[in-house]
Amino acid sequence: MRISELSRTSGVPVPTIKYYLREGLLPSGERTGRNQADYGDEHLRRLKLVRALVDVGGLSIAAVGEVIGVLETSDIVTHQVLGVVQRSMGPDEPPAADPDAHAEVLDFLARRGWERMADDPAVQSLASVLSTARKLGHLKFAGQLDAYAEASVGIARQDLDYVLLHSQVDDVLESMVIATVLGDAALVALRRLAQRDASARLLGEE
Repeated sequence: MRISELSRTSGVPVPTIKYYLREGLLPSGERTGRNQADYGDEHLRRLKLVRALVDVGGLSIAAVGEVIGVLETSDIVTHQVLGVVQRSMGPDEPPAADPDAHAEVLDFLARRGWERMADDPAVQSLASVLSTARKLGHLKFAGQLDAYAEASVGIARQDLDYVLLHSQVDDVLESMVIATVLGDAALVALRRLAQRDASARLLGEE
């Protein structure tokens, strides 16, 4: 298909497609003339992934380039490939945590057998949460982590089951973006509903 057809099929404007081509986020089409090229299903699939990373995942073009770079060197889904996408989707640098909060998180990781993840950016985020709780006088909030972790393990396995339904690497990574971003939103909503239900059961409905 020509680039105009690729645009119509994907819903992505031609100038945006050309920009992605210049940035190396899409492979070049097969040249059919001086200023013409043909594009195939692989371009549609990659374009779908790029849009998911940018629009849903909120990744910068540089971060998308990093993900695409990993794709170019691997045609199978590995723990490392999924890790690159997850890290790219992480939040901005969280506020600095106090040393006691960071130590408490490291103790938590050791208790869970998760020491190998001590340098993961999520650890700093978790330490920042505990640090904020301490500042607000909620010193016992750290006791919530084990229960949260138990619930999260089941959710993470469910996420991976959903992601690995696909066979194409691009489709797997797109599903990971969707599962992570939409899954986070769904979890917030479900938690609110569960809190309301628990409140009604424990305290009685008015």
